[in-house]
Amino acid sequence: MVYKNLIGGDWVGSDRFRRNVNPSDLDEVIGEYAQATAADTDAAIASAHAASDGWAVASPQAKFDALDFVGTELLARADELGNLLAREEGKILIEAVAEVRRAGQIFKFFAGESVRTGGEQLASIREGVDVEVTREALGVVGLITPWNFPIAIPAWKTAAALAHGNCVVLKPADSVPASAWALAEIISRSPMPRGAFNLAMGRGRVVGQRLVEDARVAGISFTGSTPTGRLLRTTATERGAKLQLEMGGKNPLVVLDDANLDVAIECAVNGAFFSTGQRCTASSRLIVQKGIYSRFVAALAKRVSNLRVGHALDPEVQIGPVTDEDQLRQNLEYIKIGQDEGARLACGGDLVDRPTRGFFLQPALFVDADNAMRIAREEIFGPVACVIPADDFEHALALANDTPFGLSAGICTTSLSYARSFKRRALAGMVMVNLPTAGVDYHVPFGGRKQSSFGPREQGSHARDFFTIVKTSYIG
Repeated sequence: MVYKNLIGGDWVGSDRFRRNVNPSDLDEVIGEYAQATAADTDAAIASAHAASDGWAVASPQAKFDALDFVGTELLARADELGNLLAREEGKILIEAVAEVRRAGQIFKFFAGESVRTGGEQLASIREGVDVEVTREALGVVGLITPWNFPIAIPAWKTAAALAHGNCVVLKPADSVPASAWALAEIISRSPMPRGAFNLAMGRGRVVGQRLVEDARVAGISFTGSTPTGRLLRTTATERGAKLQLEMGGKNPLVVLDDANLDVAIECAVNGAFFSTGQRCTASSRLIVQKGIYSRFVAALAKRVSNLRVGHALDPEVQIGPVTDEDQLRQNLEYIKIGQDEGARLACGGDLVDRPTRGFFLQPALFVDADNAMRIAREEIFGPVACVIPADDFEHALALANDTPFGLSAGICTTSLSYARSFKRRALAGMVMVNLPTAGVDYHVPFGGRKQSSFGPREQGSHARDFFTIVKTSYIG
């Protein structure tokens, strides 16, 4: 089946399509998805621009009804759409269904945000003058989303943008268009004006570039690689567009001698390897104090070697396939780099044969690594983690902060004193104590520092800081 782009409320075809293939079964083609041209992107921007004045001043109830409609259907169809997501991206089914449910919860949350509009009324320092501080929509926003959360990230950008009165052009990752198309199809049937939401699937150098360059697009919200984010930032800021970037991570999980070993192992396995390690919040650096180091390494290697890898729809599988051939190749290259650098490969790192052809890789665990190694400094974005020894808490904290990234950081300890100190001193946007570094709530801010993020936070009520402009009015 051929799936079209949504432009101005109409489904628009193209001469060019991309085949969407299941990474668990390369013989299954999920569908063919239209590739938007530069002209298609211009039309989507024009449609959003034409609808922006009306949607910006639509009543809170109208916005609530539209977003709540989408959230309700996502929750009702979580099993169906989770199956699609698992086949498209490779997450195991339980994770994929949970992601769809999260997308539904996000739309429900922002439906509520749309009626929680607020402002300030202040007395002026001048007699007889009142001051009002209000927020207004940016206008048209371009949303560029990655492949690793193909419905949750489009949802949290789209729902926030629409709730605050913006009109949207969504460009999902080219390799995983099916989940975004399913979301767009639901939005197309919601009580929302034509053109308020547009879907433009296609290549970043075509669709993404047009969004970044077009003066009608007032804001760009991007999640993806750090190099791409840097290029986008240069282009967008030169023309004065508002910018929100979520990029890479190389997240540490510190394990102190006093940690509960079982808790620490669960945090490490979940954070480093679940979702096939394909999360920007994954804990790919496990920094372990020397007193617990040998016990931790032995227990973790045993657990990792027993993780069941296979087809994402198999209920016995814990780790699905790598999302595509390019990512698999990159993972294998980093495994070789780690060995060449002198880290010891404790387990995993091998391709796995299964009844179906797929990109199956046994999770790789390196031990006795050094924080200067490439496998400890560069984002791999796969089921590859390294264990780094630390002398004490201060040494572990210094290693954790010694990275160009600053998205998420975690610590396993039974000491309240160490937990408090780490929470305060870790150079990361999010800190976890006795929890995996990956896994966040939808109603609170998401984002990091250093090379991980740029601009206002995503999610929760803090999303308004990006999607609105503050206006101060004086009334005499």
